[in-house]
Amino acid sequence: MSGDLLTQLYPVLQDVGDPDRCLAGEMAVLSVPAGSIVFDDLQTCQGFPFVLEGSIRVVKVASNGRELPLYRVGPGETCIISGGCLLGGVPYSARGVAERDTRIALMPRPLFEEMLAHRPFRDFVFTLFTERISDLMQLVEAVAFRKLDQRLAALLLGRGRIVRATHQQLADELGSVREMVSRLLKGFAEQGLVRLSREQVEILDPAGLRRLASM
Repeated sequence: MSGDLLTQLYPVLQDVGDPDRCLAGEMAVLSVPAGSIVFDDLQTCQGFPFVLEGSIRVVKVASNGRELPLYRVGPGETCIISGGCLLGGVPYSARGVAERDTRIALMPRPLFEEMLAHRPFRDFVFTLFTERISDLMQLVEAVAFRKLDQRLAALLLGRGRIVRATHQQLADELGSVREMVSRLLKGFAEQGLVRLSREQVEILDPAGLRRLASM
């Protein structure tokens, strides 16, 4: 494959020796249709993914089927769970789902281990770990200490006046169930904070939502 797009999205790969050898010779490009599982809980990690197009939603799935979103991986980003699995020699502890048609360049484990000997690549990997762990700590704080109505209000803010999403999609974002989110949205509507219609939420009182989110 041509390494042009990959090195544009991940410039660090230009600093680890011969990019043509790394990118064209040893990394496979996978096309994953929207909605497909990219990796799953307890599955063996096959390599370190670099997203070229699309996005992967990484979630923790409970035994009852409920999902808790952990983070997303888009072009220019990569997956710390995959890196942790490769470094620790352990299987995946979460599920990755393609949110839309996605292309991934997969760096096999031997090449990943070899690239870690190069400081720029090693710094890139551990910087990602630091950033994602910070994001996950914020998620833990939100789940543990903030009520669902606060989290829903925060989720709606910052997405423009019209939030185009189903109640199920919002519930998935929050790691909750549709019935609970629908009940809260109905309450928001009764307070004049939002207006509900099919597969969208219109924000009527953003200041009110901000007050609720910060309570």
